[in-house]
Amino acid sequence: MEKAHEALWWKKDNKEVICELCPHFCSIAKGKTGFCGVRFNDENKLKTLNYGMASSIAIDPVEKKPLYHWFPGERILSLGTVGCNLDCPFCQNWPIARWSETVNLEGITPQDVVHLAKNNSLNAVAFTYNEPFVWYEFVLTTSKMLKAENIYTVLVTNGYINEAPLKELLPYINAMNIDLKGFSEDVYLLLHGSLEPVKHTIKMTVERGIHVEITHLLVPGINDTEEQFIQMVDWLTGISKNIPFHLSRYFPNYKWTAPPTPLQKMREYADIAKKKLDFVYLGNTLEGNDTYCPNCGALVIKRVGYHVEKLCLNEEGKCGLCNTPMGIVTN
Repeated sequence: MEKAHEALWWKKDNKEVICELCPHFCSIAKGKTGFCGVRFNDENKLKTLNYGMASSIAIDPVEKKPLYHWFPGERILSLGTVGCNLDCPFCQNWPIARWSETVNLEGITPQDVVHLAKNNSLNAVAFTYNEPFVWYEFVLTTSKMLKAENIYTVLVTNGYINEAPLKELLPYINAMNIDLKGFSEDVYLLLHGSLEPVKHTIKMTVERGIHVEITHLLVPGINDTEEQFIQMVDWLTGISKNIPFHLSRYFPNYKWTAPPTPLQKMREYADIAKKKLDFVYLGNTLEGNDTYCPNCGALVIKRVGYHVEKLCLNEEGKCGLCNTPMGIVTN
């Protein structure tokens, strides 16, 4: 375990350091941290305060990430730390995102992660729970070790990172669920971020051949206008109509007290998305989670909670009836 580990992607600027990891480009004075709360100016050297510090370690269904088209029905080692480079008022994991004093941290090394995966016969590790990009140095080192052992790496992320560090990391990443939180700069301004870098991350990751699924939490009063939603769906369709799209239901948390997203609105917006995207799922509901073939309509995968039944899926990840490619990564 190493509490203060030298960071990557920064430069000196007089009496401050400038972090170049994410689009904030925080200028950090001595003894202070950047916006994420975990990158720290230690005598004009940028250090990370969360290297080798885990807030949660668990074995989850891969569907919980959520990933529906990547090794369906398999289990995955999941771990996270503290810190985040956005500040969403509706954050579902705010104690670890904002590094609350109530969070207990456990020391872990990259070698520990490899051993945990192997000892539990798991073929994949997910960096999740908080924003993995603010755990960049630990994720990079661990992902390299995992790749050497033929173990896959998954990121569950907000996509808020600069291009150069993303390029360095992507060769070691196999799948990502990217949280597209809205489709306007006004929405991202409320979250203390910007839309364009997230769009760039999504596009670049897809172009690199990495499996990508998108989550969109539909939050009343934040991002729930139909016009913006349609624009987002159109943009995703322009990248690929096969991107799995998880439309997730919001519940009050952290600073946002609006009532939960109405189920009827969830269904209506899912129908809008299905006009353009082949695979649309409802999150935080008890419905809308099955996978159908977009060509013949066959029920390919049935999901009840995290129970997965592959009914019509061949070994190549195609529809077992009409052989249509489903973009599903299988064993």
